[in-house]
Amino acid sequence: MHNRSDSRENLFSCEVCGKLLASKHSLMAHVRIHTGEKPYSCGVCGEAYAQNSVLKLHMRTHTGEKPYYCSICGKAYAQSSHAKRHIQSHTGEANGQNSTLNLHIRTHTAKKIYSCEICGIAYANNTDLKIHMQFHIGEKTYHCESCGKVYVQKSALMKHIKSHSGEKAYSCGICDKAYSSNWALTVHVRSHTGEKPFPCAICGIAYSSNSGLKIHMRSHTGEKPYNCQVCGSKFAHNTNLIRHMRTHTGEKPYSCEVCGSSFIKKCNLKVHMRTHTGERPYICEVCGSSFTTSSTLKVHMRTHTGEKPFSCEVCSLSLTTSSQLKVHMRFHNGEKPYSCEVCCSSFARSYSLVVHMRSHTGEKPFSCHICSSAFAKNSSLKAHIRIHTKEKPYSCKVCGSSFMKLSTFKIHMRSHNSKTEK
Repeated sequence: MHNRSDSRENLFSCEVCGKLLASKHSLMAHVRIHTGEKPYSCGVCGEAYAQNSVLKLHMRTHTGEKPYYCSICGKAYAQSSHAKRHIQSHTGEANGQNSTLNLHIRTHTAKKIYSCEICGIAYANNTDLKIHMQFHIGEKTYHCESCGKVYVQKSALMKHIKSHSGEKAYSCGICDKAYSSNWALTVHVRSHTGEKPFPCAICGIAYSSNSGLKIHMRSHTGEKPYNCQVCGSKFAHNTNLIRHMRTHTGEKPYSCEVCGSSFIKKCNLKVHMRTHTGERPYICEVCGSSFTTSSTLKVHMRTHTGEKPFSCEVCSLSLTTSSQLKVHMRFHNGEKPYSCEVCCSSFARSYSLVVHMRSHTGEKPFSCHICSSAFAKNSSLKAHIRIHTKEKPYSCKVCGSSFMKLSTFKIHMRSHNSKTEK
C-alpha cells in the first residue's frame, strides 16, 4: 500500500492519492481514509473512529474531561485547538484572519449582518442566508415522500426520514435511551454529565446544546422569527408557535385516559392527572398546605406574606392575583360577560353565573352534616352551620355585641352611626 519515496527524508507515499507521510504509522492511519476502516470503537455509544487519538477526544464527551484551560478566564475545553481559539477572543490575535472564530463570536454578540431582502430575517454569516433564501426561491429543495415536508439540505432530509422509520441507532450507555443521530445522543449524554458547554455571554446561563443557546439569546435580542399566519402573533421558538396554532384549530392532542378530557399542552395534562391521583407535590413550608401546581403555591404564599402585587389604577385597591384584578375592573367599567340563557341576567364573574343557574335548576350541592339542610352556595352553608355551633365571628368594637351573619352585623353598626350623627 506504500512505497519509500525518498530514502534520505524517510517519507512514506500513499499509493491511492500520492500523499507523503513521515512515518509508517501515519501512513496506516491515512490509508483508512480511503478504506473506510474504523478499528477504534467507543464502549459507551458504539461510535467508531479511524484513529485512537480521535477516540480519546470523543470519550471526553462522555466523561466530561476538559484538560485545556484558559489562563485568562478559567474556561475549560476538551481540545487544545478549541482552547487556543477561545484565548484569541481575549487577546484579539488573528481576529481579522480567523473567519471561523468571527462567525462563532457573532453567536454570542447576536451580531447578524446578513439580512434577507424578502422577509427581513438576519443571519450571522452569508452561508446561512443562502440556505434561507432557498426557501423563498425554491431551489435545491428535498421533499419527504412520507409527509411532504421540504428541506433545503439533503442531510436534513435524511435526518428527518429517520423520524418516520423509527430508526434509533445511537443508544445511551447510561440510561438506555436511543436517538436517531449521534449529535442528539451527545446532547443527551450531557444531561448525565452535567456538561453545558454553551454559555450566554450576556447573563452567563449555560446550555447543553448550541440550539438551546440560540433560543435563549432571543430573550435578550427580542427576536421572534416564528409568525402566526392567522392572528400575526410572533414567537421565539417554533414549538411555541405550534402550541399557539392549536388555539385557532381547536386541536387538543393530549387526552386523559381516565375521564377523556383533552388538552393543548402535555404539561396541562400532567397537572390534570393529579386531580385523579390526588398528588399535590408543592407544599407550603409555613402551614403545610399542598398544591397541584407551583403557581398555585406561589399565590398561596401571599396569604402569609400579605403581598398584593396587582393594583387597581382607578381606586388603588391591591389584589393578590391578576385574575382578581381583572374581575375587579369589571365593577368599574360595568362589564358583565357571563349571561344566563334562561333569564338573560348577566354577571361579572363566571362563578356568580354558576350559582345563579342553581336558582333555575334547584340544585343545592352543599349539605349540612348535622341536619341535612342543603344550600346553593358554600357561604350559605357556612352561615347555617353557625346556628348549630353558636359561633358569632362578627364582633362590634363599640359595644362588644357579636353576630352570626355579616348582614346582621352591618345593620347593627348603622345603629351606632345614627347615634353619632345625632
